[in-house]
This record gives sequence, C-alpha cells and structure tokens, in this order.
Amino acid sequence: MNEFQLKYGCNPNQKPARIFMADGGDLPVEIVNGRPGYINFLDAFNSWQLVKEVKEATGMCAATSFKHVSPTSAAVGKPLSDALKKSCFVDDIAGLDDSPLACAYARARGTDRMSSFGDWIALSDECDEVTATIIAREVSDGIIAPAYSPKALEILKQKRKGGYNIVKIDPSYVPAEIERKQVFGITFEQGRNNFKIDRALLGNIVTKNKELPTEKAIDLIISLITLKYTQSNSVCFAADGQAIGVGAGQQSRIHCTRLAAQKADLWHLRQHEKVLSLKFADGVGRPEKNNIIDIYLSDDADEVLAEGAWQKNFAVRPAPFTREEKAEYLAGITGVSLGSDAFFPFSDNIERAFKSGVSYVAEPGGSVRDDLVIEAADSHNMVMAFTGMRLFHH
Repeated sequence: MNEFQLKYGCNPNQKPARIFMADGGDLPVEIVNGRPGYINFLDAFNSWQLVKEVKEATGMCAATSFKHVSPTSAAVGKPLSDALKKSCFVDDIAGLDDSPLACAYARARGTDRMSSFGDWIALSDECDEVTATIIAREVSDGIIAPAYSPKALEILKQKRKGGYNIVKIDPSYVPAEIERKQVFGITFEQGRNNFKIDRALLGNIVTKNKELPTEKAIDLIISLITLKYTQSNSVCFAADGQAIGVGAGQQSRIHCTRLAAQKADLWHLRQHEKVLSLKFADGVGRPEKNNIIDIYLSDDADEVLAEGAWQKNFAVRPAPFTREEKAEYLAGITGVSLGSDAFFPFSDNIERAFKSGVSYVAEPGGSVRDDLVIEAADSHNMVMAFTGMRLFHH
C-alpha cells in the first residue's frame, strides 16, 4: 500500500486528504484496525520516532503519550513505586511489575493525565497483554507499535466499539535524508533531523559541580529526546526515567519553564499522602477523578471542597491541602533533571527550575548571558551541560 485515503485533513473542510509515498513505494505502516486521521498520523509518526530513539539511547523499552503533535510525557520501563502506581491509577493492574513496557506506558499516561485524555500512544516494543489492559480503560485515539501480541490485539480491537485505531510500523524503516512540506503552496525542504542524542552529548559540563550519575544522565537524555519531538519553544522536566513536565509551544522560554515546572510540581503533589488517601464518591469516573484532583491541588480547591460540592465528589470530606503544606512538600524535592530545546537567555529560568527541585540541566548554550546562567546554576550547586545543539521542532 503506497497511499491511504483520509476522511479529511486537520479540519473537516480540508479535503481531499491522504498519506502517501512520493517515490511510489509502500508505506512503512499497516492499519491493523480503525481509520486514523490526518492528526492521528502526525502524532503517530512523531511519537514513534521518539520512543525508537529513547530505546536506542537507553537500552530500555519506551512509551509516550501524545496530544496535538507534542508529547505529554515519555518514559522508560522502570518499575513504579506503590505511591506512583496509585497516582497513575494502575495499582490494580495484575502483572504490571512483570511488564517493563506496561510500566513505561503507565508512567507516560500517568504524568499529565488531563493532557493525555484522548491521547495517541507509541510503544517501542511489541504491545503485550498487560499494556493493552491499561490502554483498554483509558480514553485514547490510537496506538502505533512495531508488533502486537494476539491477546493485546484482541483487547485493543474492542475499544471504541471496535473502531480503535491500531497502526503497525516497520521498525527497520529509515526515511529519506531530505524532507519536504508545503505551506501556502510553497515547498520547504530541509535535511531530516537525525541528530543523535546520547550520553556523549552531555560531556561538556560547564558548572563547578561535574558529578552526573548514570540515572540522571538517562533522565536528561529522555528530556532532550522528548524535546526533539515537542513543538517549540519547549522545556522538559524529567525524573526517575520519565518526563514529568513538558512546556510546549510557548513564545517565551521562561513561560515554557514555568509551565513545565507547574506540571512537574503537580506530578510530585499527586503522590502526596493527602491525594493518595482521597475517598471519592461512588460513581465518580476516572477522568472525573483527574479533574477533581487537579482542582483540589489548585488555589480553587473550594470548588470541590465547599459544602454541597464535596458530597458530589467525595465519600468523606478531605482536609484542605494548604498552600503552605504544598510549598513545604515541594521544597524537599531534589534531583530533578531539566532539558531545554534552545539556550536560556536569562538566569530566571534556572531560578524557577530550582524551585521545582532541578539539580541537573542540559541546554545548548550560546547565549550572550551564558556566564550569568552558569553563575545561577553554580549558586544552587547544579550540574549543567552545554550540548551545543538546538532542538527546534515545528
């Protein structure tokens, strides 16, 4: 099959639409089930590249959750703590600890659950039954993977009344070195971004503290590869083998950092005992729980805690999670990693990152204020590597 007709393009009025191989060759994908759309395929091909490269760089299986051509998170297959399992709503999944791939997707989906609602999934390895079991109960548009076990396919084909989008990709496919796209009838051409991200990229440590443990290097690598497939400007926080906060598509870099930091803070706060012990009312669904937790952790907590409101959300009225309690908890967080797709023009990014527990940074360098950025990192005993390579993605 060298082309696939789509229902429409980005919007229903954009017809005709298709994906095809300009050289007349066969597409490297098989549509196993469903009928993916234009945006689905944009997510599929970007997300596949991300997990493929993370696996190549780390040696671990990887998963990502995509929405509107940017990842909400990406993760490798590390076991989850009991608190993280509960936070990610997978503490009841049988066999989770025996499936690294399921652990990777549980992490990726559980990082920013509100943004992942209706996600596109990419897996670096064959989708197994445990991973499919997690996917089956989440609201998702589709999945791309190199293979599916028979049991996993059976489970996934039942989603969306049998219409769930399942795409199989040839893992050996290598695209042409030159890529093209059209905007306003004008053709753009560039070399494909095949820049390799690995531990060697982190060798130029410019801070006084130069101790970069292997696990933190892996977090930085995950962060940078995530950024490679995130709409720019972008900043990514990572910890424990996963992206925990992605700030995408912002015009100002400090806004990227603030957005990513807020998401990272929420990821940490969701694992606090006050959140894990919430007793929800009968009939409250999984998506609703996400929204309730998000409001509970915000400054508008009265929306779910006030008299007349809490009874709709909780079986037992929870104690408020005060701003002081949250600040105290977050102040104890350290060891977080941070990547940026371009240099930090001001030290304010470092100062904001420090407030969210960042101890390790990777950014291209090259700003006229690099000395001030390094000075700020040194003031917090951070380890910062200059990669020398920008990672814009548009």
